[in-house]
Amino acid sequence: MMALPYITEHTGFTGTVYATEPTVQIGRLLMEELVNFIERVPKAQSASLWKNKDIQRLLPSPLKDAVEVSTWRRCYTMQEVNSALSKIQLVGYSQKIELFGAVQVTPLSSGYALGSSNWIIQSHYEKVSYVSGSSLLTTHPQPMDQASLKNSDVLVLTGLTQIPTANPDGMVGEFCSNLALTVRNGGNVLVPCYPSGVIYDLLECLYQYIDSAGLSSVPLYFISPVANSSLEFSQIFAEWLCHNKQSKVYLPEPPFPHAELIQTNKLKHYPSIHGDFSNDFRQPCVVFTGHPSLRFGDVVHFMELWGKSSLNTVIFTEPDFSYLEALAPYQPLAMKCIYCPIDTRLNFIQVSKLLKEVQPLHVVCPEQYTQPPPAQSHRMDLMIDCQPPAMSYRRAEVLALPFKRRYEKIEIMPELADSLVPMEIKPGISLATVSAVLHTKDNKHLLQPPPRPAQPTSGKKRKRVSDDVPDCKVLKPLLSGSIPVEQFVQTLEKHGFSDIKVEDTAKGHIVLLQEAETLIQIEEDSTHIICDNDEMLRVRLRDLVLKFLQKF
Repeated sequence: MMALPYITEHTGFTGTVYATEPTVQIGRLLMEELVNFIERVPKAQSASLWKNKDIQRLLPSPLKDAVEVSTWRRCYTMQEVNSALSKIQLVGYSQKIELFGAVQVTPLSSGYALGSSNWIIQSHYEKVSYVSGSSLLTTHPQPMDQASLKNSDVLVLTGLTQIPTANPDGMVGEFCSNLALTVRNGGNVLVPCYPSGVIYDLLECLYQYIDSAGLSSVPLYFISPVANSSLEFSQIFAEWLCHNKQSKVYLPEPPFPHAELIQTNKLKHYPSIHGDFSNDFRQPCVVFTGHPSLRFGDVVHFMELWGKSSLNTVIFTEPDFSYLEALAPYQPLAMKCIYCPIDTRLNFIQVSKLLKEVQPLHVVCPEQYTQPPPAQSHRMDLMIDCQPPAMSYRRAEVLALPFKRRYEKIEIMPELADSLVPMEIKPGISLATVSAVLHTKDNKHLLQPPPRPAQPTSGKKRKRVSDDVPDCKVLKPLLSGSIPVEQFVQTLEKHGFSDIKVEDTAKGHIVLLQEAETLIQIEEDSTHIICDNDEMLRVRLRDLVLKFLQKF
């Protein structure tokens, strides 16, 4: 979502964007915070020559190792954010969206964040599922919808957990105990975080934990330009929450306990460190603020304020950035650093359980998931293992998916259906012949009754081109069945034909009537009678062949 303005505003994009309502609202908050942080510290000069490959090679790490720097862009503006968001069409879970009549697209709950979705793209007979950023754990969003992913021809799988070896529950426990330890010793805790997502779960855990740990007097500060909106939004998206949070709304109680923390003044939120915050600020305290990269935002101020004392602790919970790289510019640091990455997305054990349950015919995933991580090359359990093996892709690669559209669905008009006369040809199997006009529009197909033959009109009226409709011919009966060669030969002998030879061919048989200089070719889907200008003989033979076939 964060990249949306780059796509919609700078590539000549003219399409529609589909998203759920929480995705749009929370995405707006994340983008607004980013723009706000960047615009607070305008750069006096901008440099681009360093992007030249020859110069980039000479720069210190990590700049010299950065990938595709030529594609790096300046941050978008709020105007571009609003323009991008105006192109979004809101959709709800399980809502079917028609795209040009060719396919149907449906968002499903992915269980990872408020409004996060997996998508199904299907025609009448084919189904592709796109699974990205999903969670099977019980957190605040609606649980993941797995049932709707069944019977997929192809399942595209991406956005798995970034730390497959860390258990989110264990990490939350570690977060709480380290936080308590620091505060008891008179130190402050800094939590670099995004303004939405895991922070809701962390505040909920702290709500349950602070009283039992005797920390109820320690203030929690949430500092972000969008802190207020984020805390309020989370309370109003009731239908996107898990079941027990939904039921609270009807009590009526706020679904998240952070409402109570705010009422009792334990949690306070501020748009920035200036203004009210500097008057209310008291230590020791816990501060949640951005940006998790530690490169911009209010977090920079706190790193410099608290970094020199070993009483203070910074706790990293966001998995998106390497905490060692994030801390590099602040070294030497006296404050303690704790790494508790909380990533609730699917790990490899959950993926194999999911794949066993939904059983797609083919799995497609990024190349990285088909081999163990480079740092732990012996861990064969940290990769996707499925049958048939997953197809993998690399960045910007185009893949042909392993299935073809073989069938289309065709609707039939009631009056045409009414005129059909099915005939039973085998017990339980009936056939009817159809003569109709196929009408196709917007990838939808309709069989309509054929036009009636025009009555000859008197007078010499010129025929208009549009009157030139296909005529209905009288139909010959259709033939079905196969001709058993030995019985056919016996029948020919009974009817006075002698000297009969049978030859096998690649496609069937040839019956030679040598006296009559006649040849009968019998193949799976056709029978030819070849005789020399003897129409009587041809008709006789034809009738004998027809005895073995069903007319319809």
